[in-house]
Amino acid sequence: MKKTLKTLLATSALAVCCAAAHAKPVLLKTPIAFSSQLPALGTPISWVADQLPVVSGGELKMKLYEPGKLVAPLQILDAVSSGKVNSGYAIAGYWSGKIPAAAIFSTIPFGPEAPEFMAWMYYGNGLKLYQKMYDDAGYNVHVEPCALISPETSGWYKKPINSVGDLKGLNIRFYGLGGEVMQKLGVSTSLLPGGEIFGALEKGAIDATEFSQPAIDEKLGFYKVAKHNYFPGWHQQATFFELLINKKTWDGMSDQQRAVISTTCKASVTNSVAESEYIQFEAIKANTEQRGVTIHEWPPEMLDAFRTAWDQVVEEQKKDPTFAAVYEDLSTFRENYKLWSTRAFVPRD
Repeated sequence: MKKTLKTLLATSALAVCCAAAHAKPVLLKTPIAFSSQLPALGTPISWVADQLPVVSGGELKMKLYEPGKLVAPLQILDAVSSGKVNSGYAIAGYWSGKIPAAAIFSTIPFGPEAPEFMAWMYYGNGLKLYQKMYDDAGYNVHVEPCALISPETSGWYKKPINSVGDLKGLNIRFYGLGGEVMQKLGVSTSLLPGGEIFGALEKGAIDATEFSQPAIDEKLGFYKVAKHNYFPGWHQQATFFELLINKKTWDGMSDQQRAVISTTCKASVTNSVAESEYIQFEAIKANTEQRGVTIHEWPPEMLDAFRTAWDQVVEEQKKDPTFAAVYEDLSTFRENYKLWSTRAFVPRD
């Protein structure tokens, strides 16, 4: 019996060794939608690129291409699906013009905070619905959530906003479903890449912008031309970012290689939340103490107006059956989650 057991163990070890030896090394050529120098937006995928060869023993490597260098940010999904590149890092909401439900998998107005969003994504139906969405839409990609950030600011304005009427007629750079909400309130919105926003603000092509968190926005210099920063970020309480891998590339990997990518991306989600939480307060201090920025909090009547407009947007978006199905699933999860969240956390002073 002992000899048999030793033989079986030796055979298993040899099989694992041979499987690893025959796995072909994979180089993921990865255009990214956000500069690798932007903390919590671009730094997570740089971290992943550093970790993959270490964790995989050199079987997986990732070469990053800065925004626009190989593929324009808004073209990443099509490029990965067609095989022009074998991977890409972006945000699902960029494809909402083609796939309305995609926005839900990045962020939604008045949506879940980071822990709740992770719970739905990994232990609820989120990840399964995420992949199904791309499959049903005919895209040849495998998706991995690969970063997550906590709440954003609600935007940078050149003039104070005291009422809904002050929003009407403004041209604002605004992302995703939040932009749909703003349009209901008389705003003209556009989705400019991060690198183009400051120039548009400075020249007056736009009157205001939202982009991300204070520590990220400061890198783009918004505080130099828009001195009124609003909170809370009702439109993006938490935001997932995705690694897309061409399906043929993914299917051609070994089980070990796929596990390394999935596990490293999941670690990146944790790492990016920690990073994004850590760096914000210094940026806010600098804005208020050194840069002359006024921090505003939306009064209840403004938040009510945003929420009412959001309810209207939801009903319109539900005309798409995939959006309706995903939104219903997330909403059901959130209703159940309230049994925990409304009891578990101590209110902050």
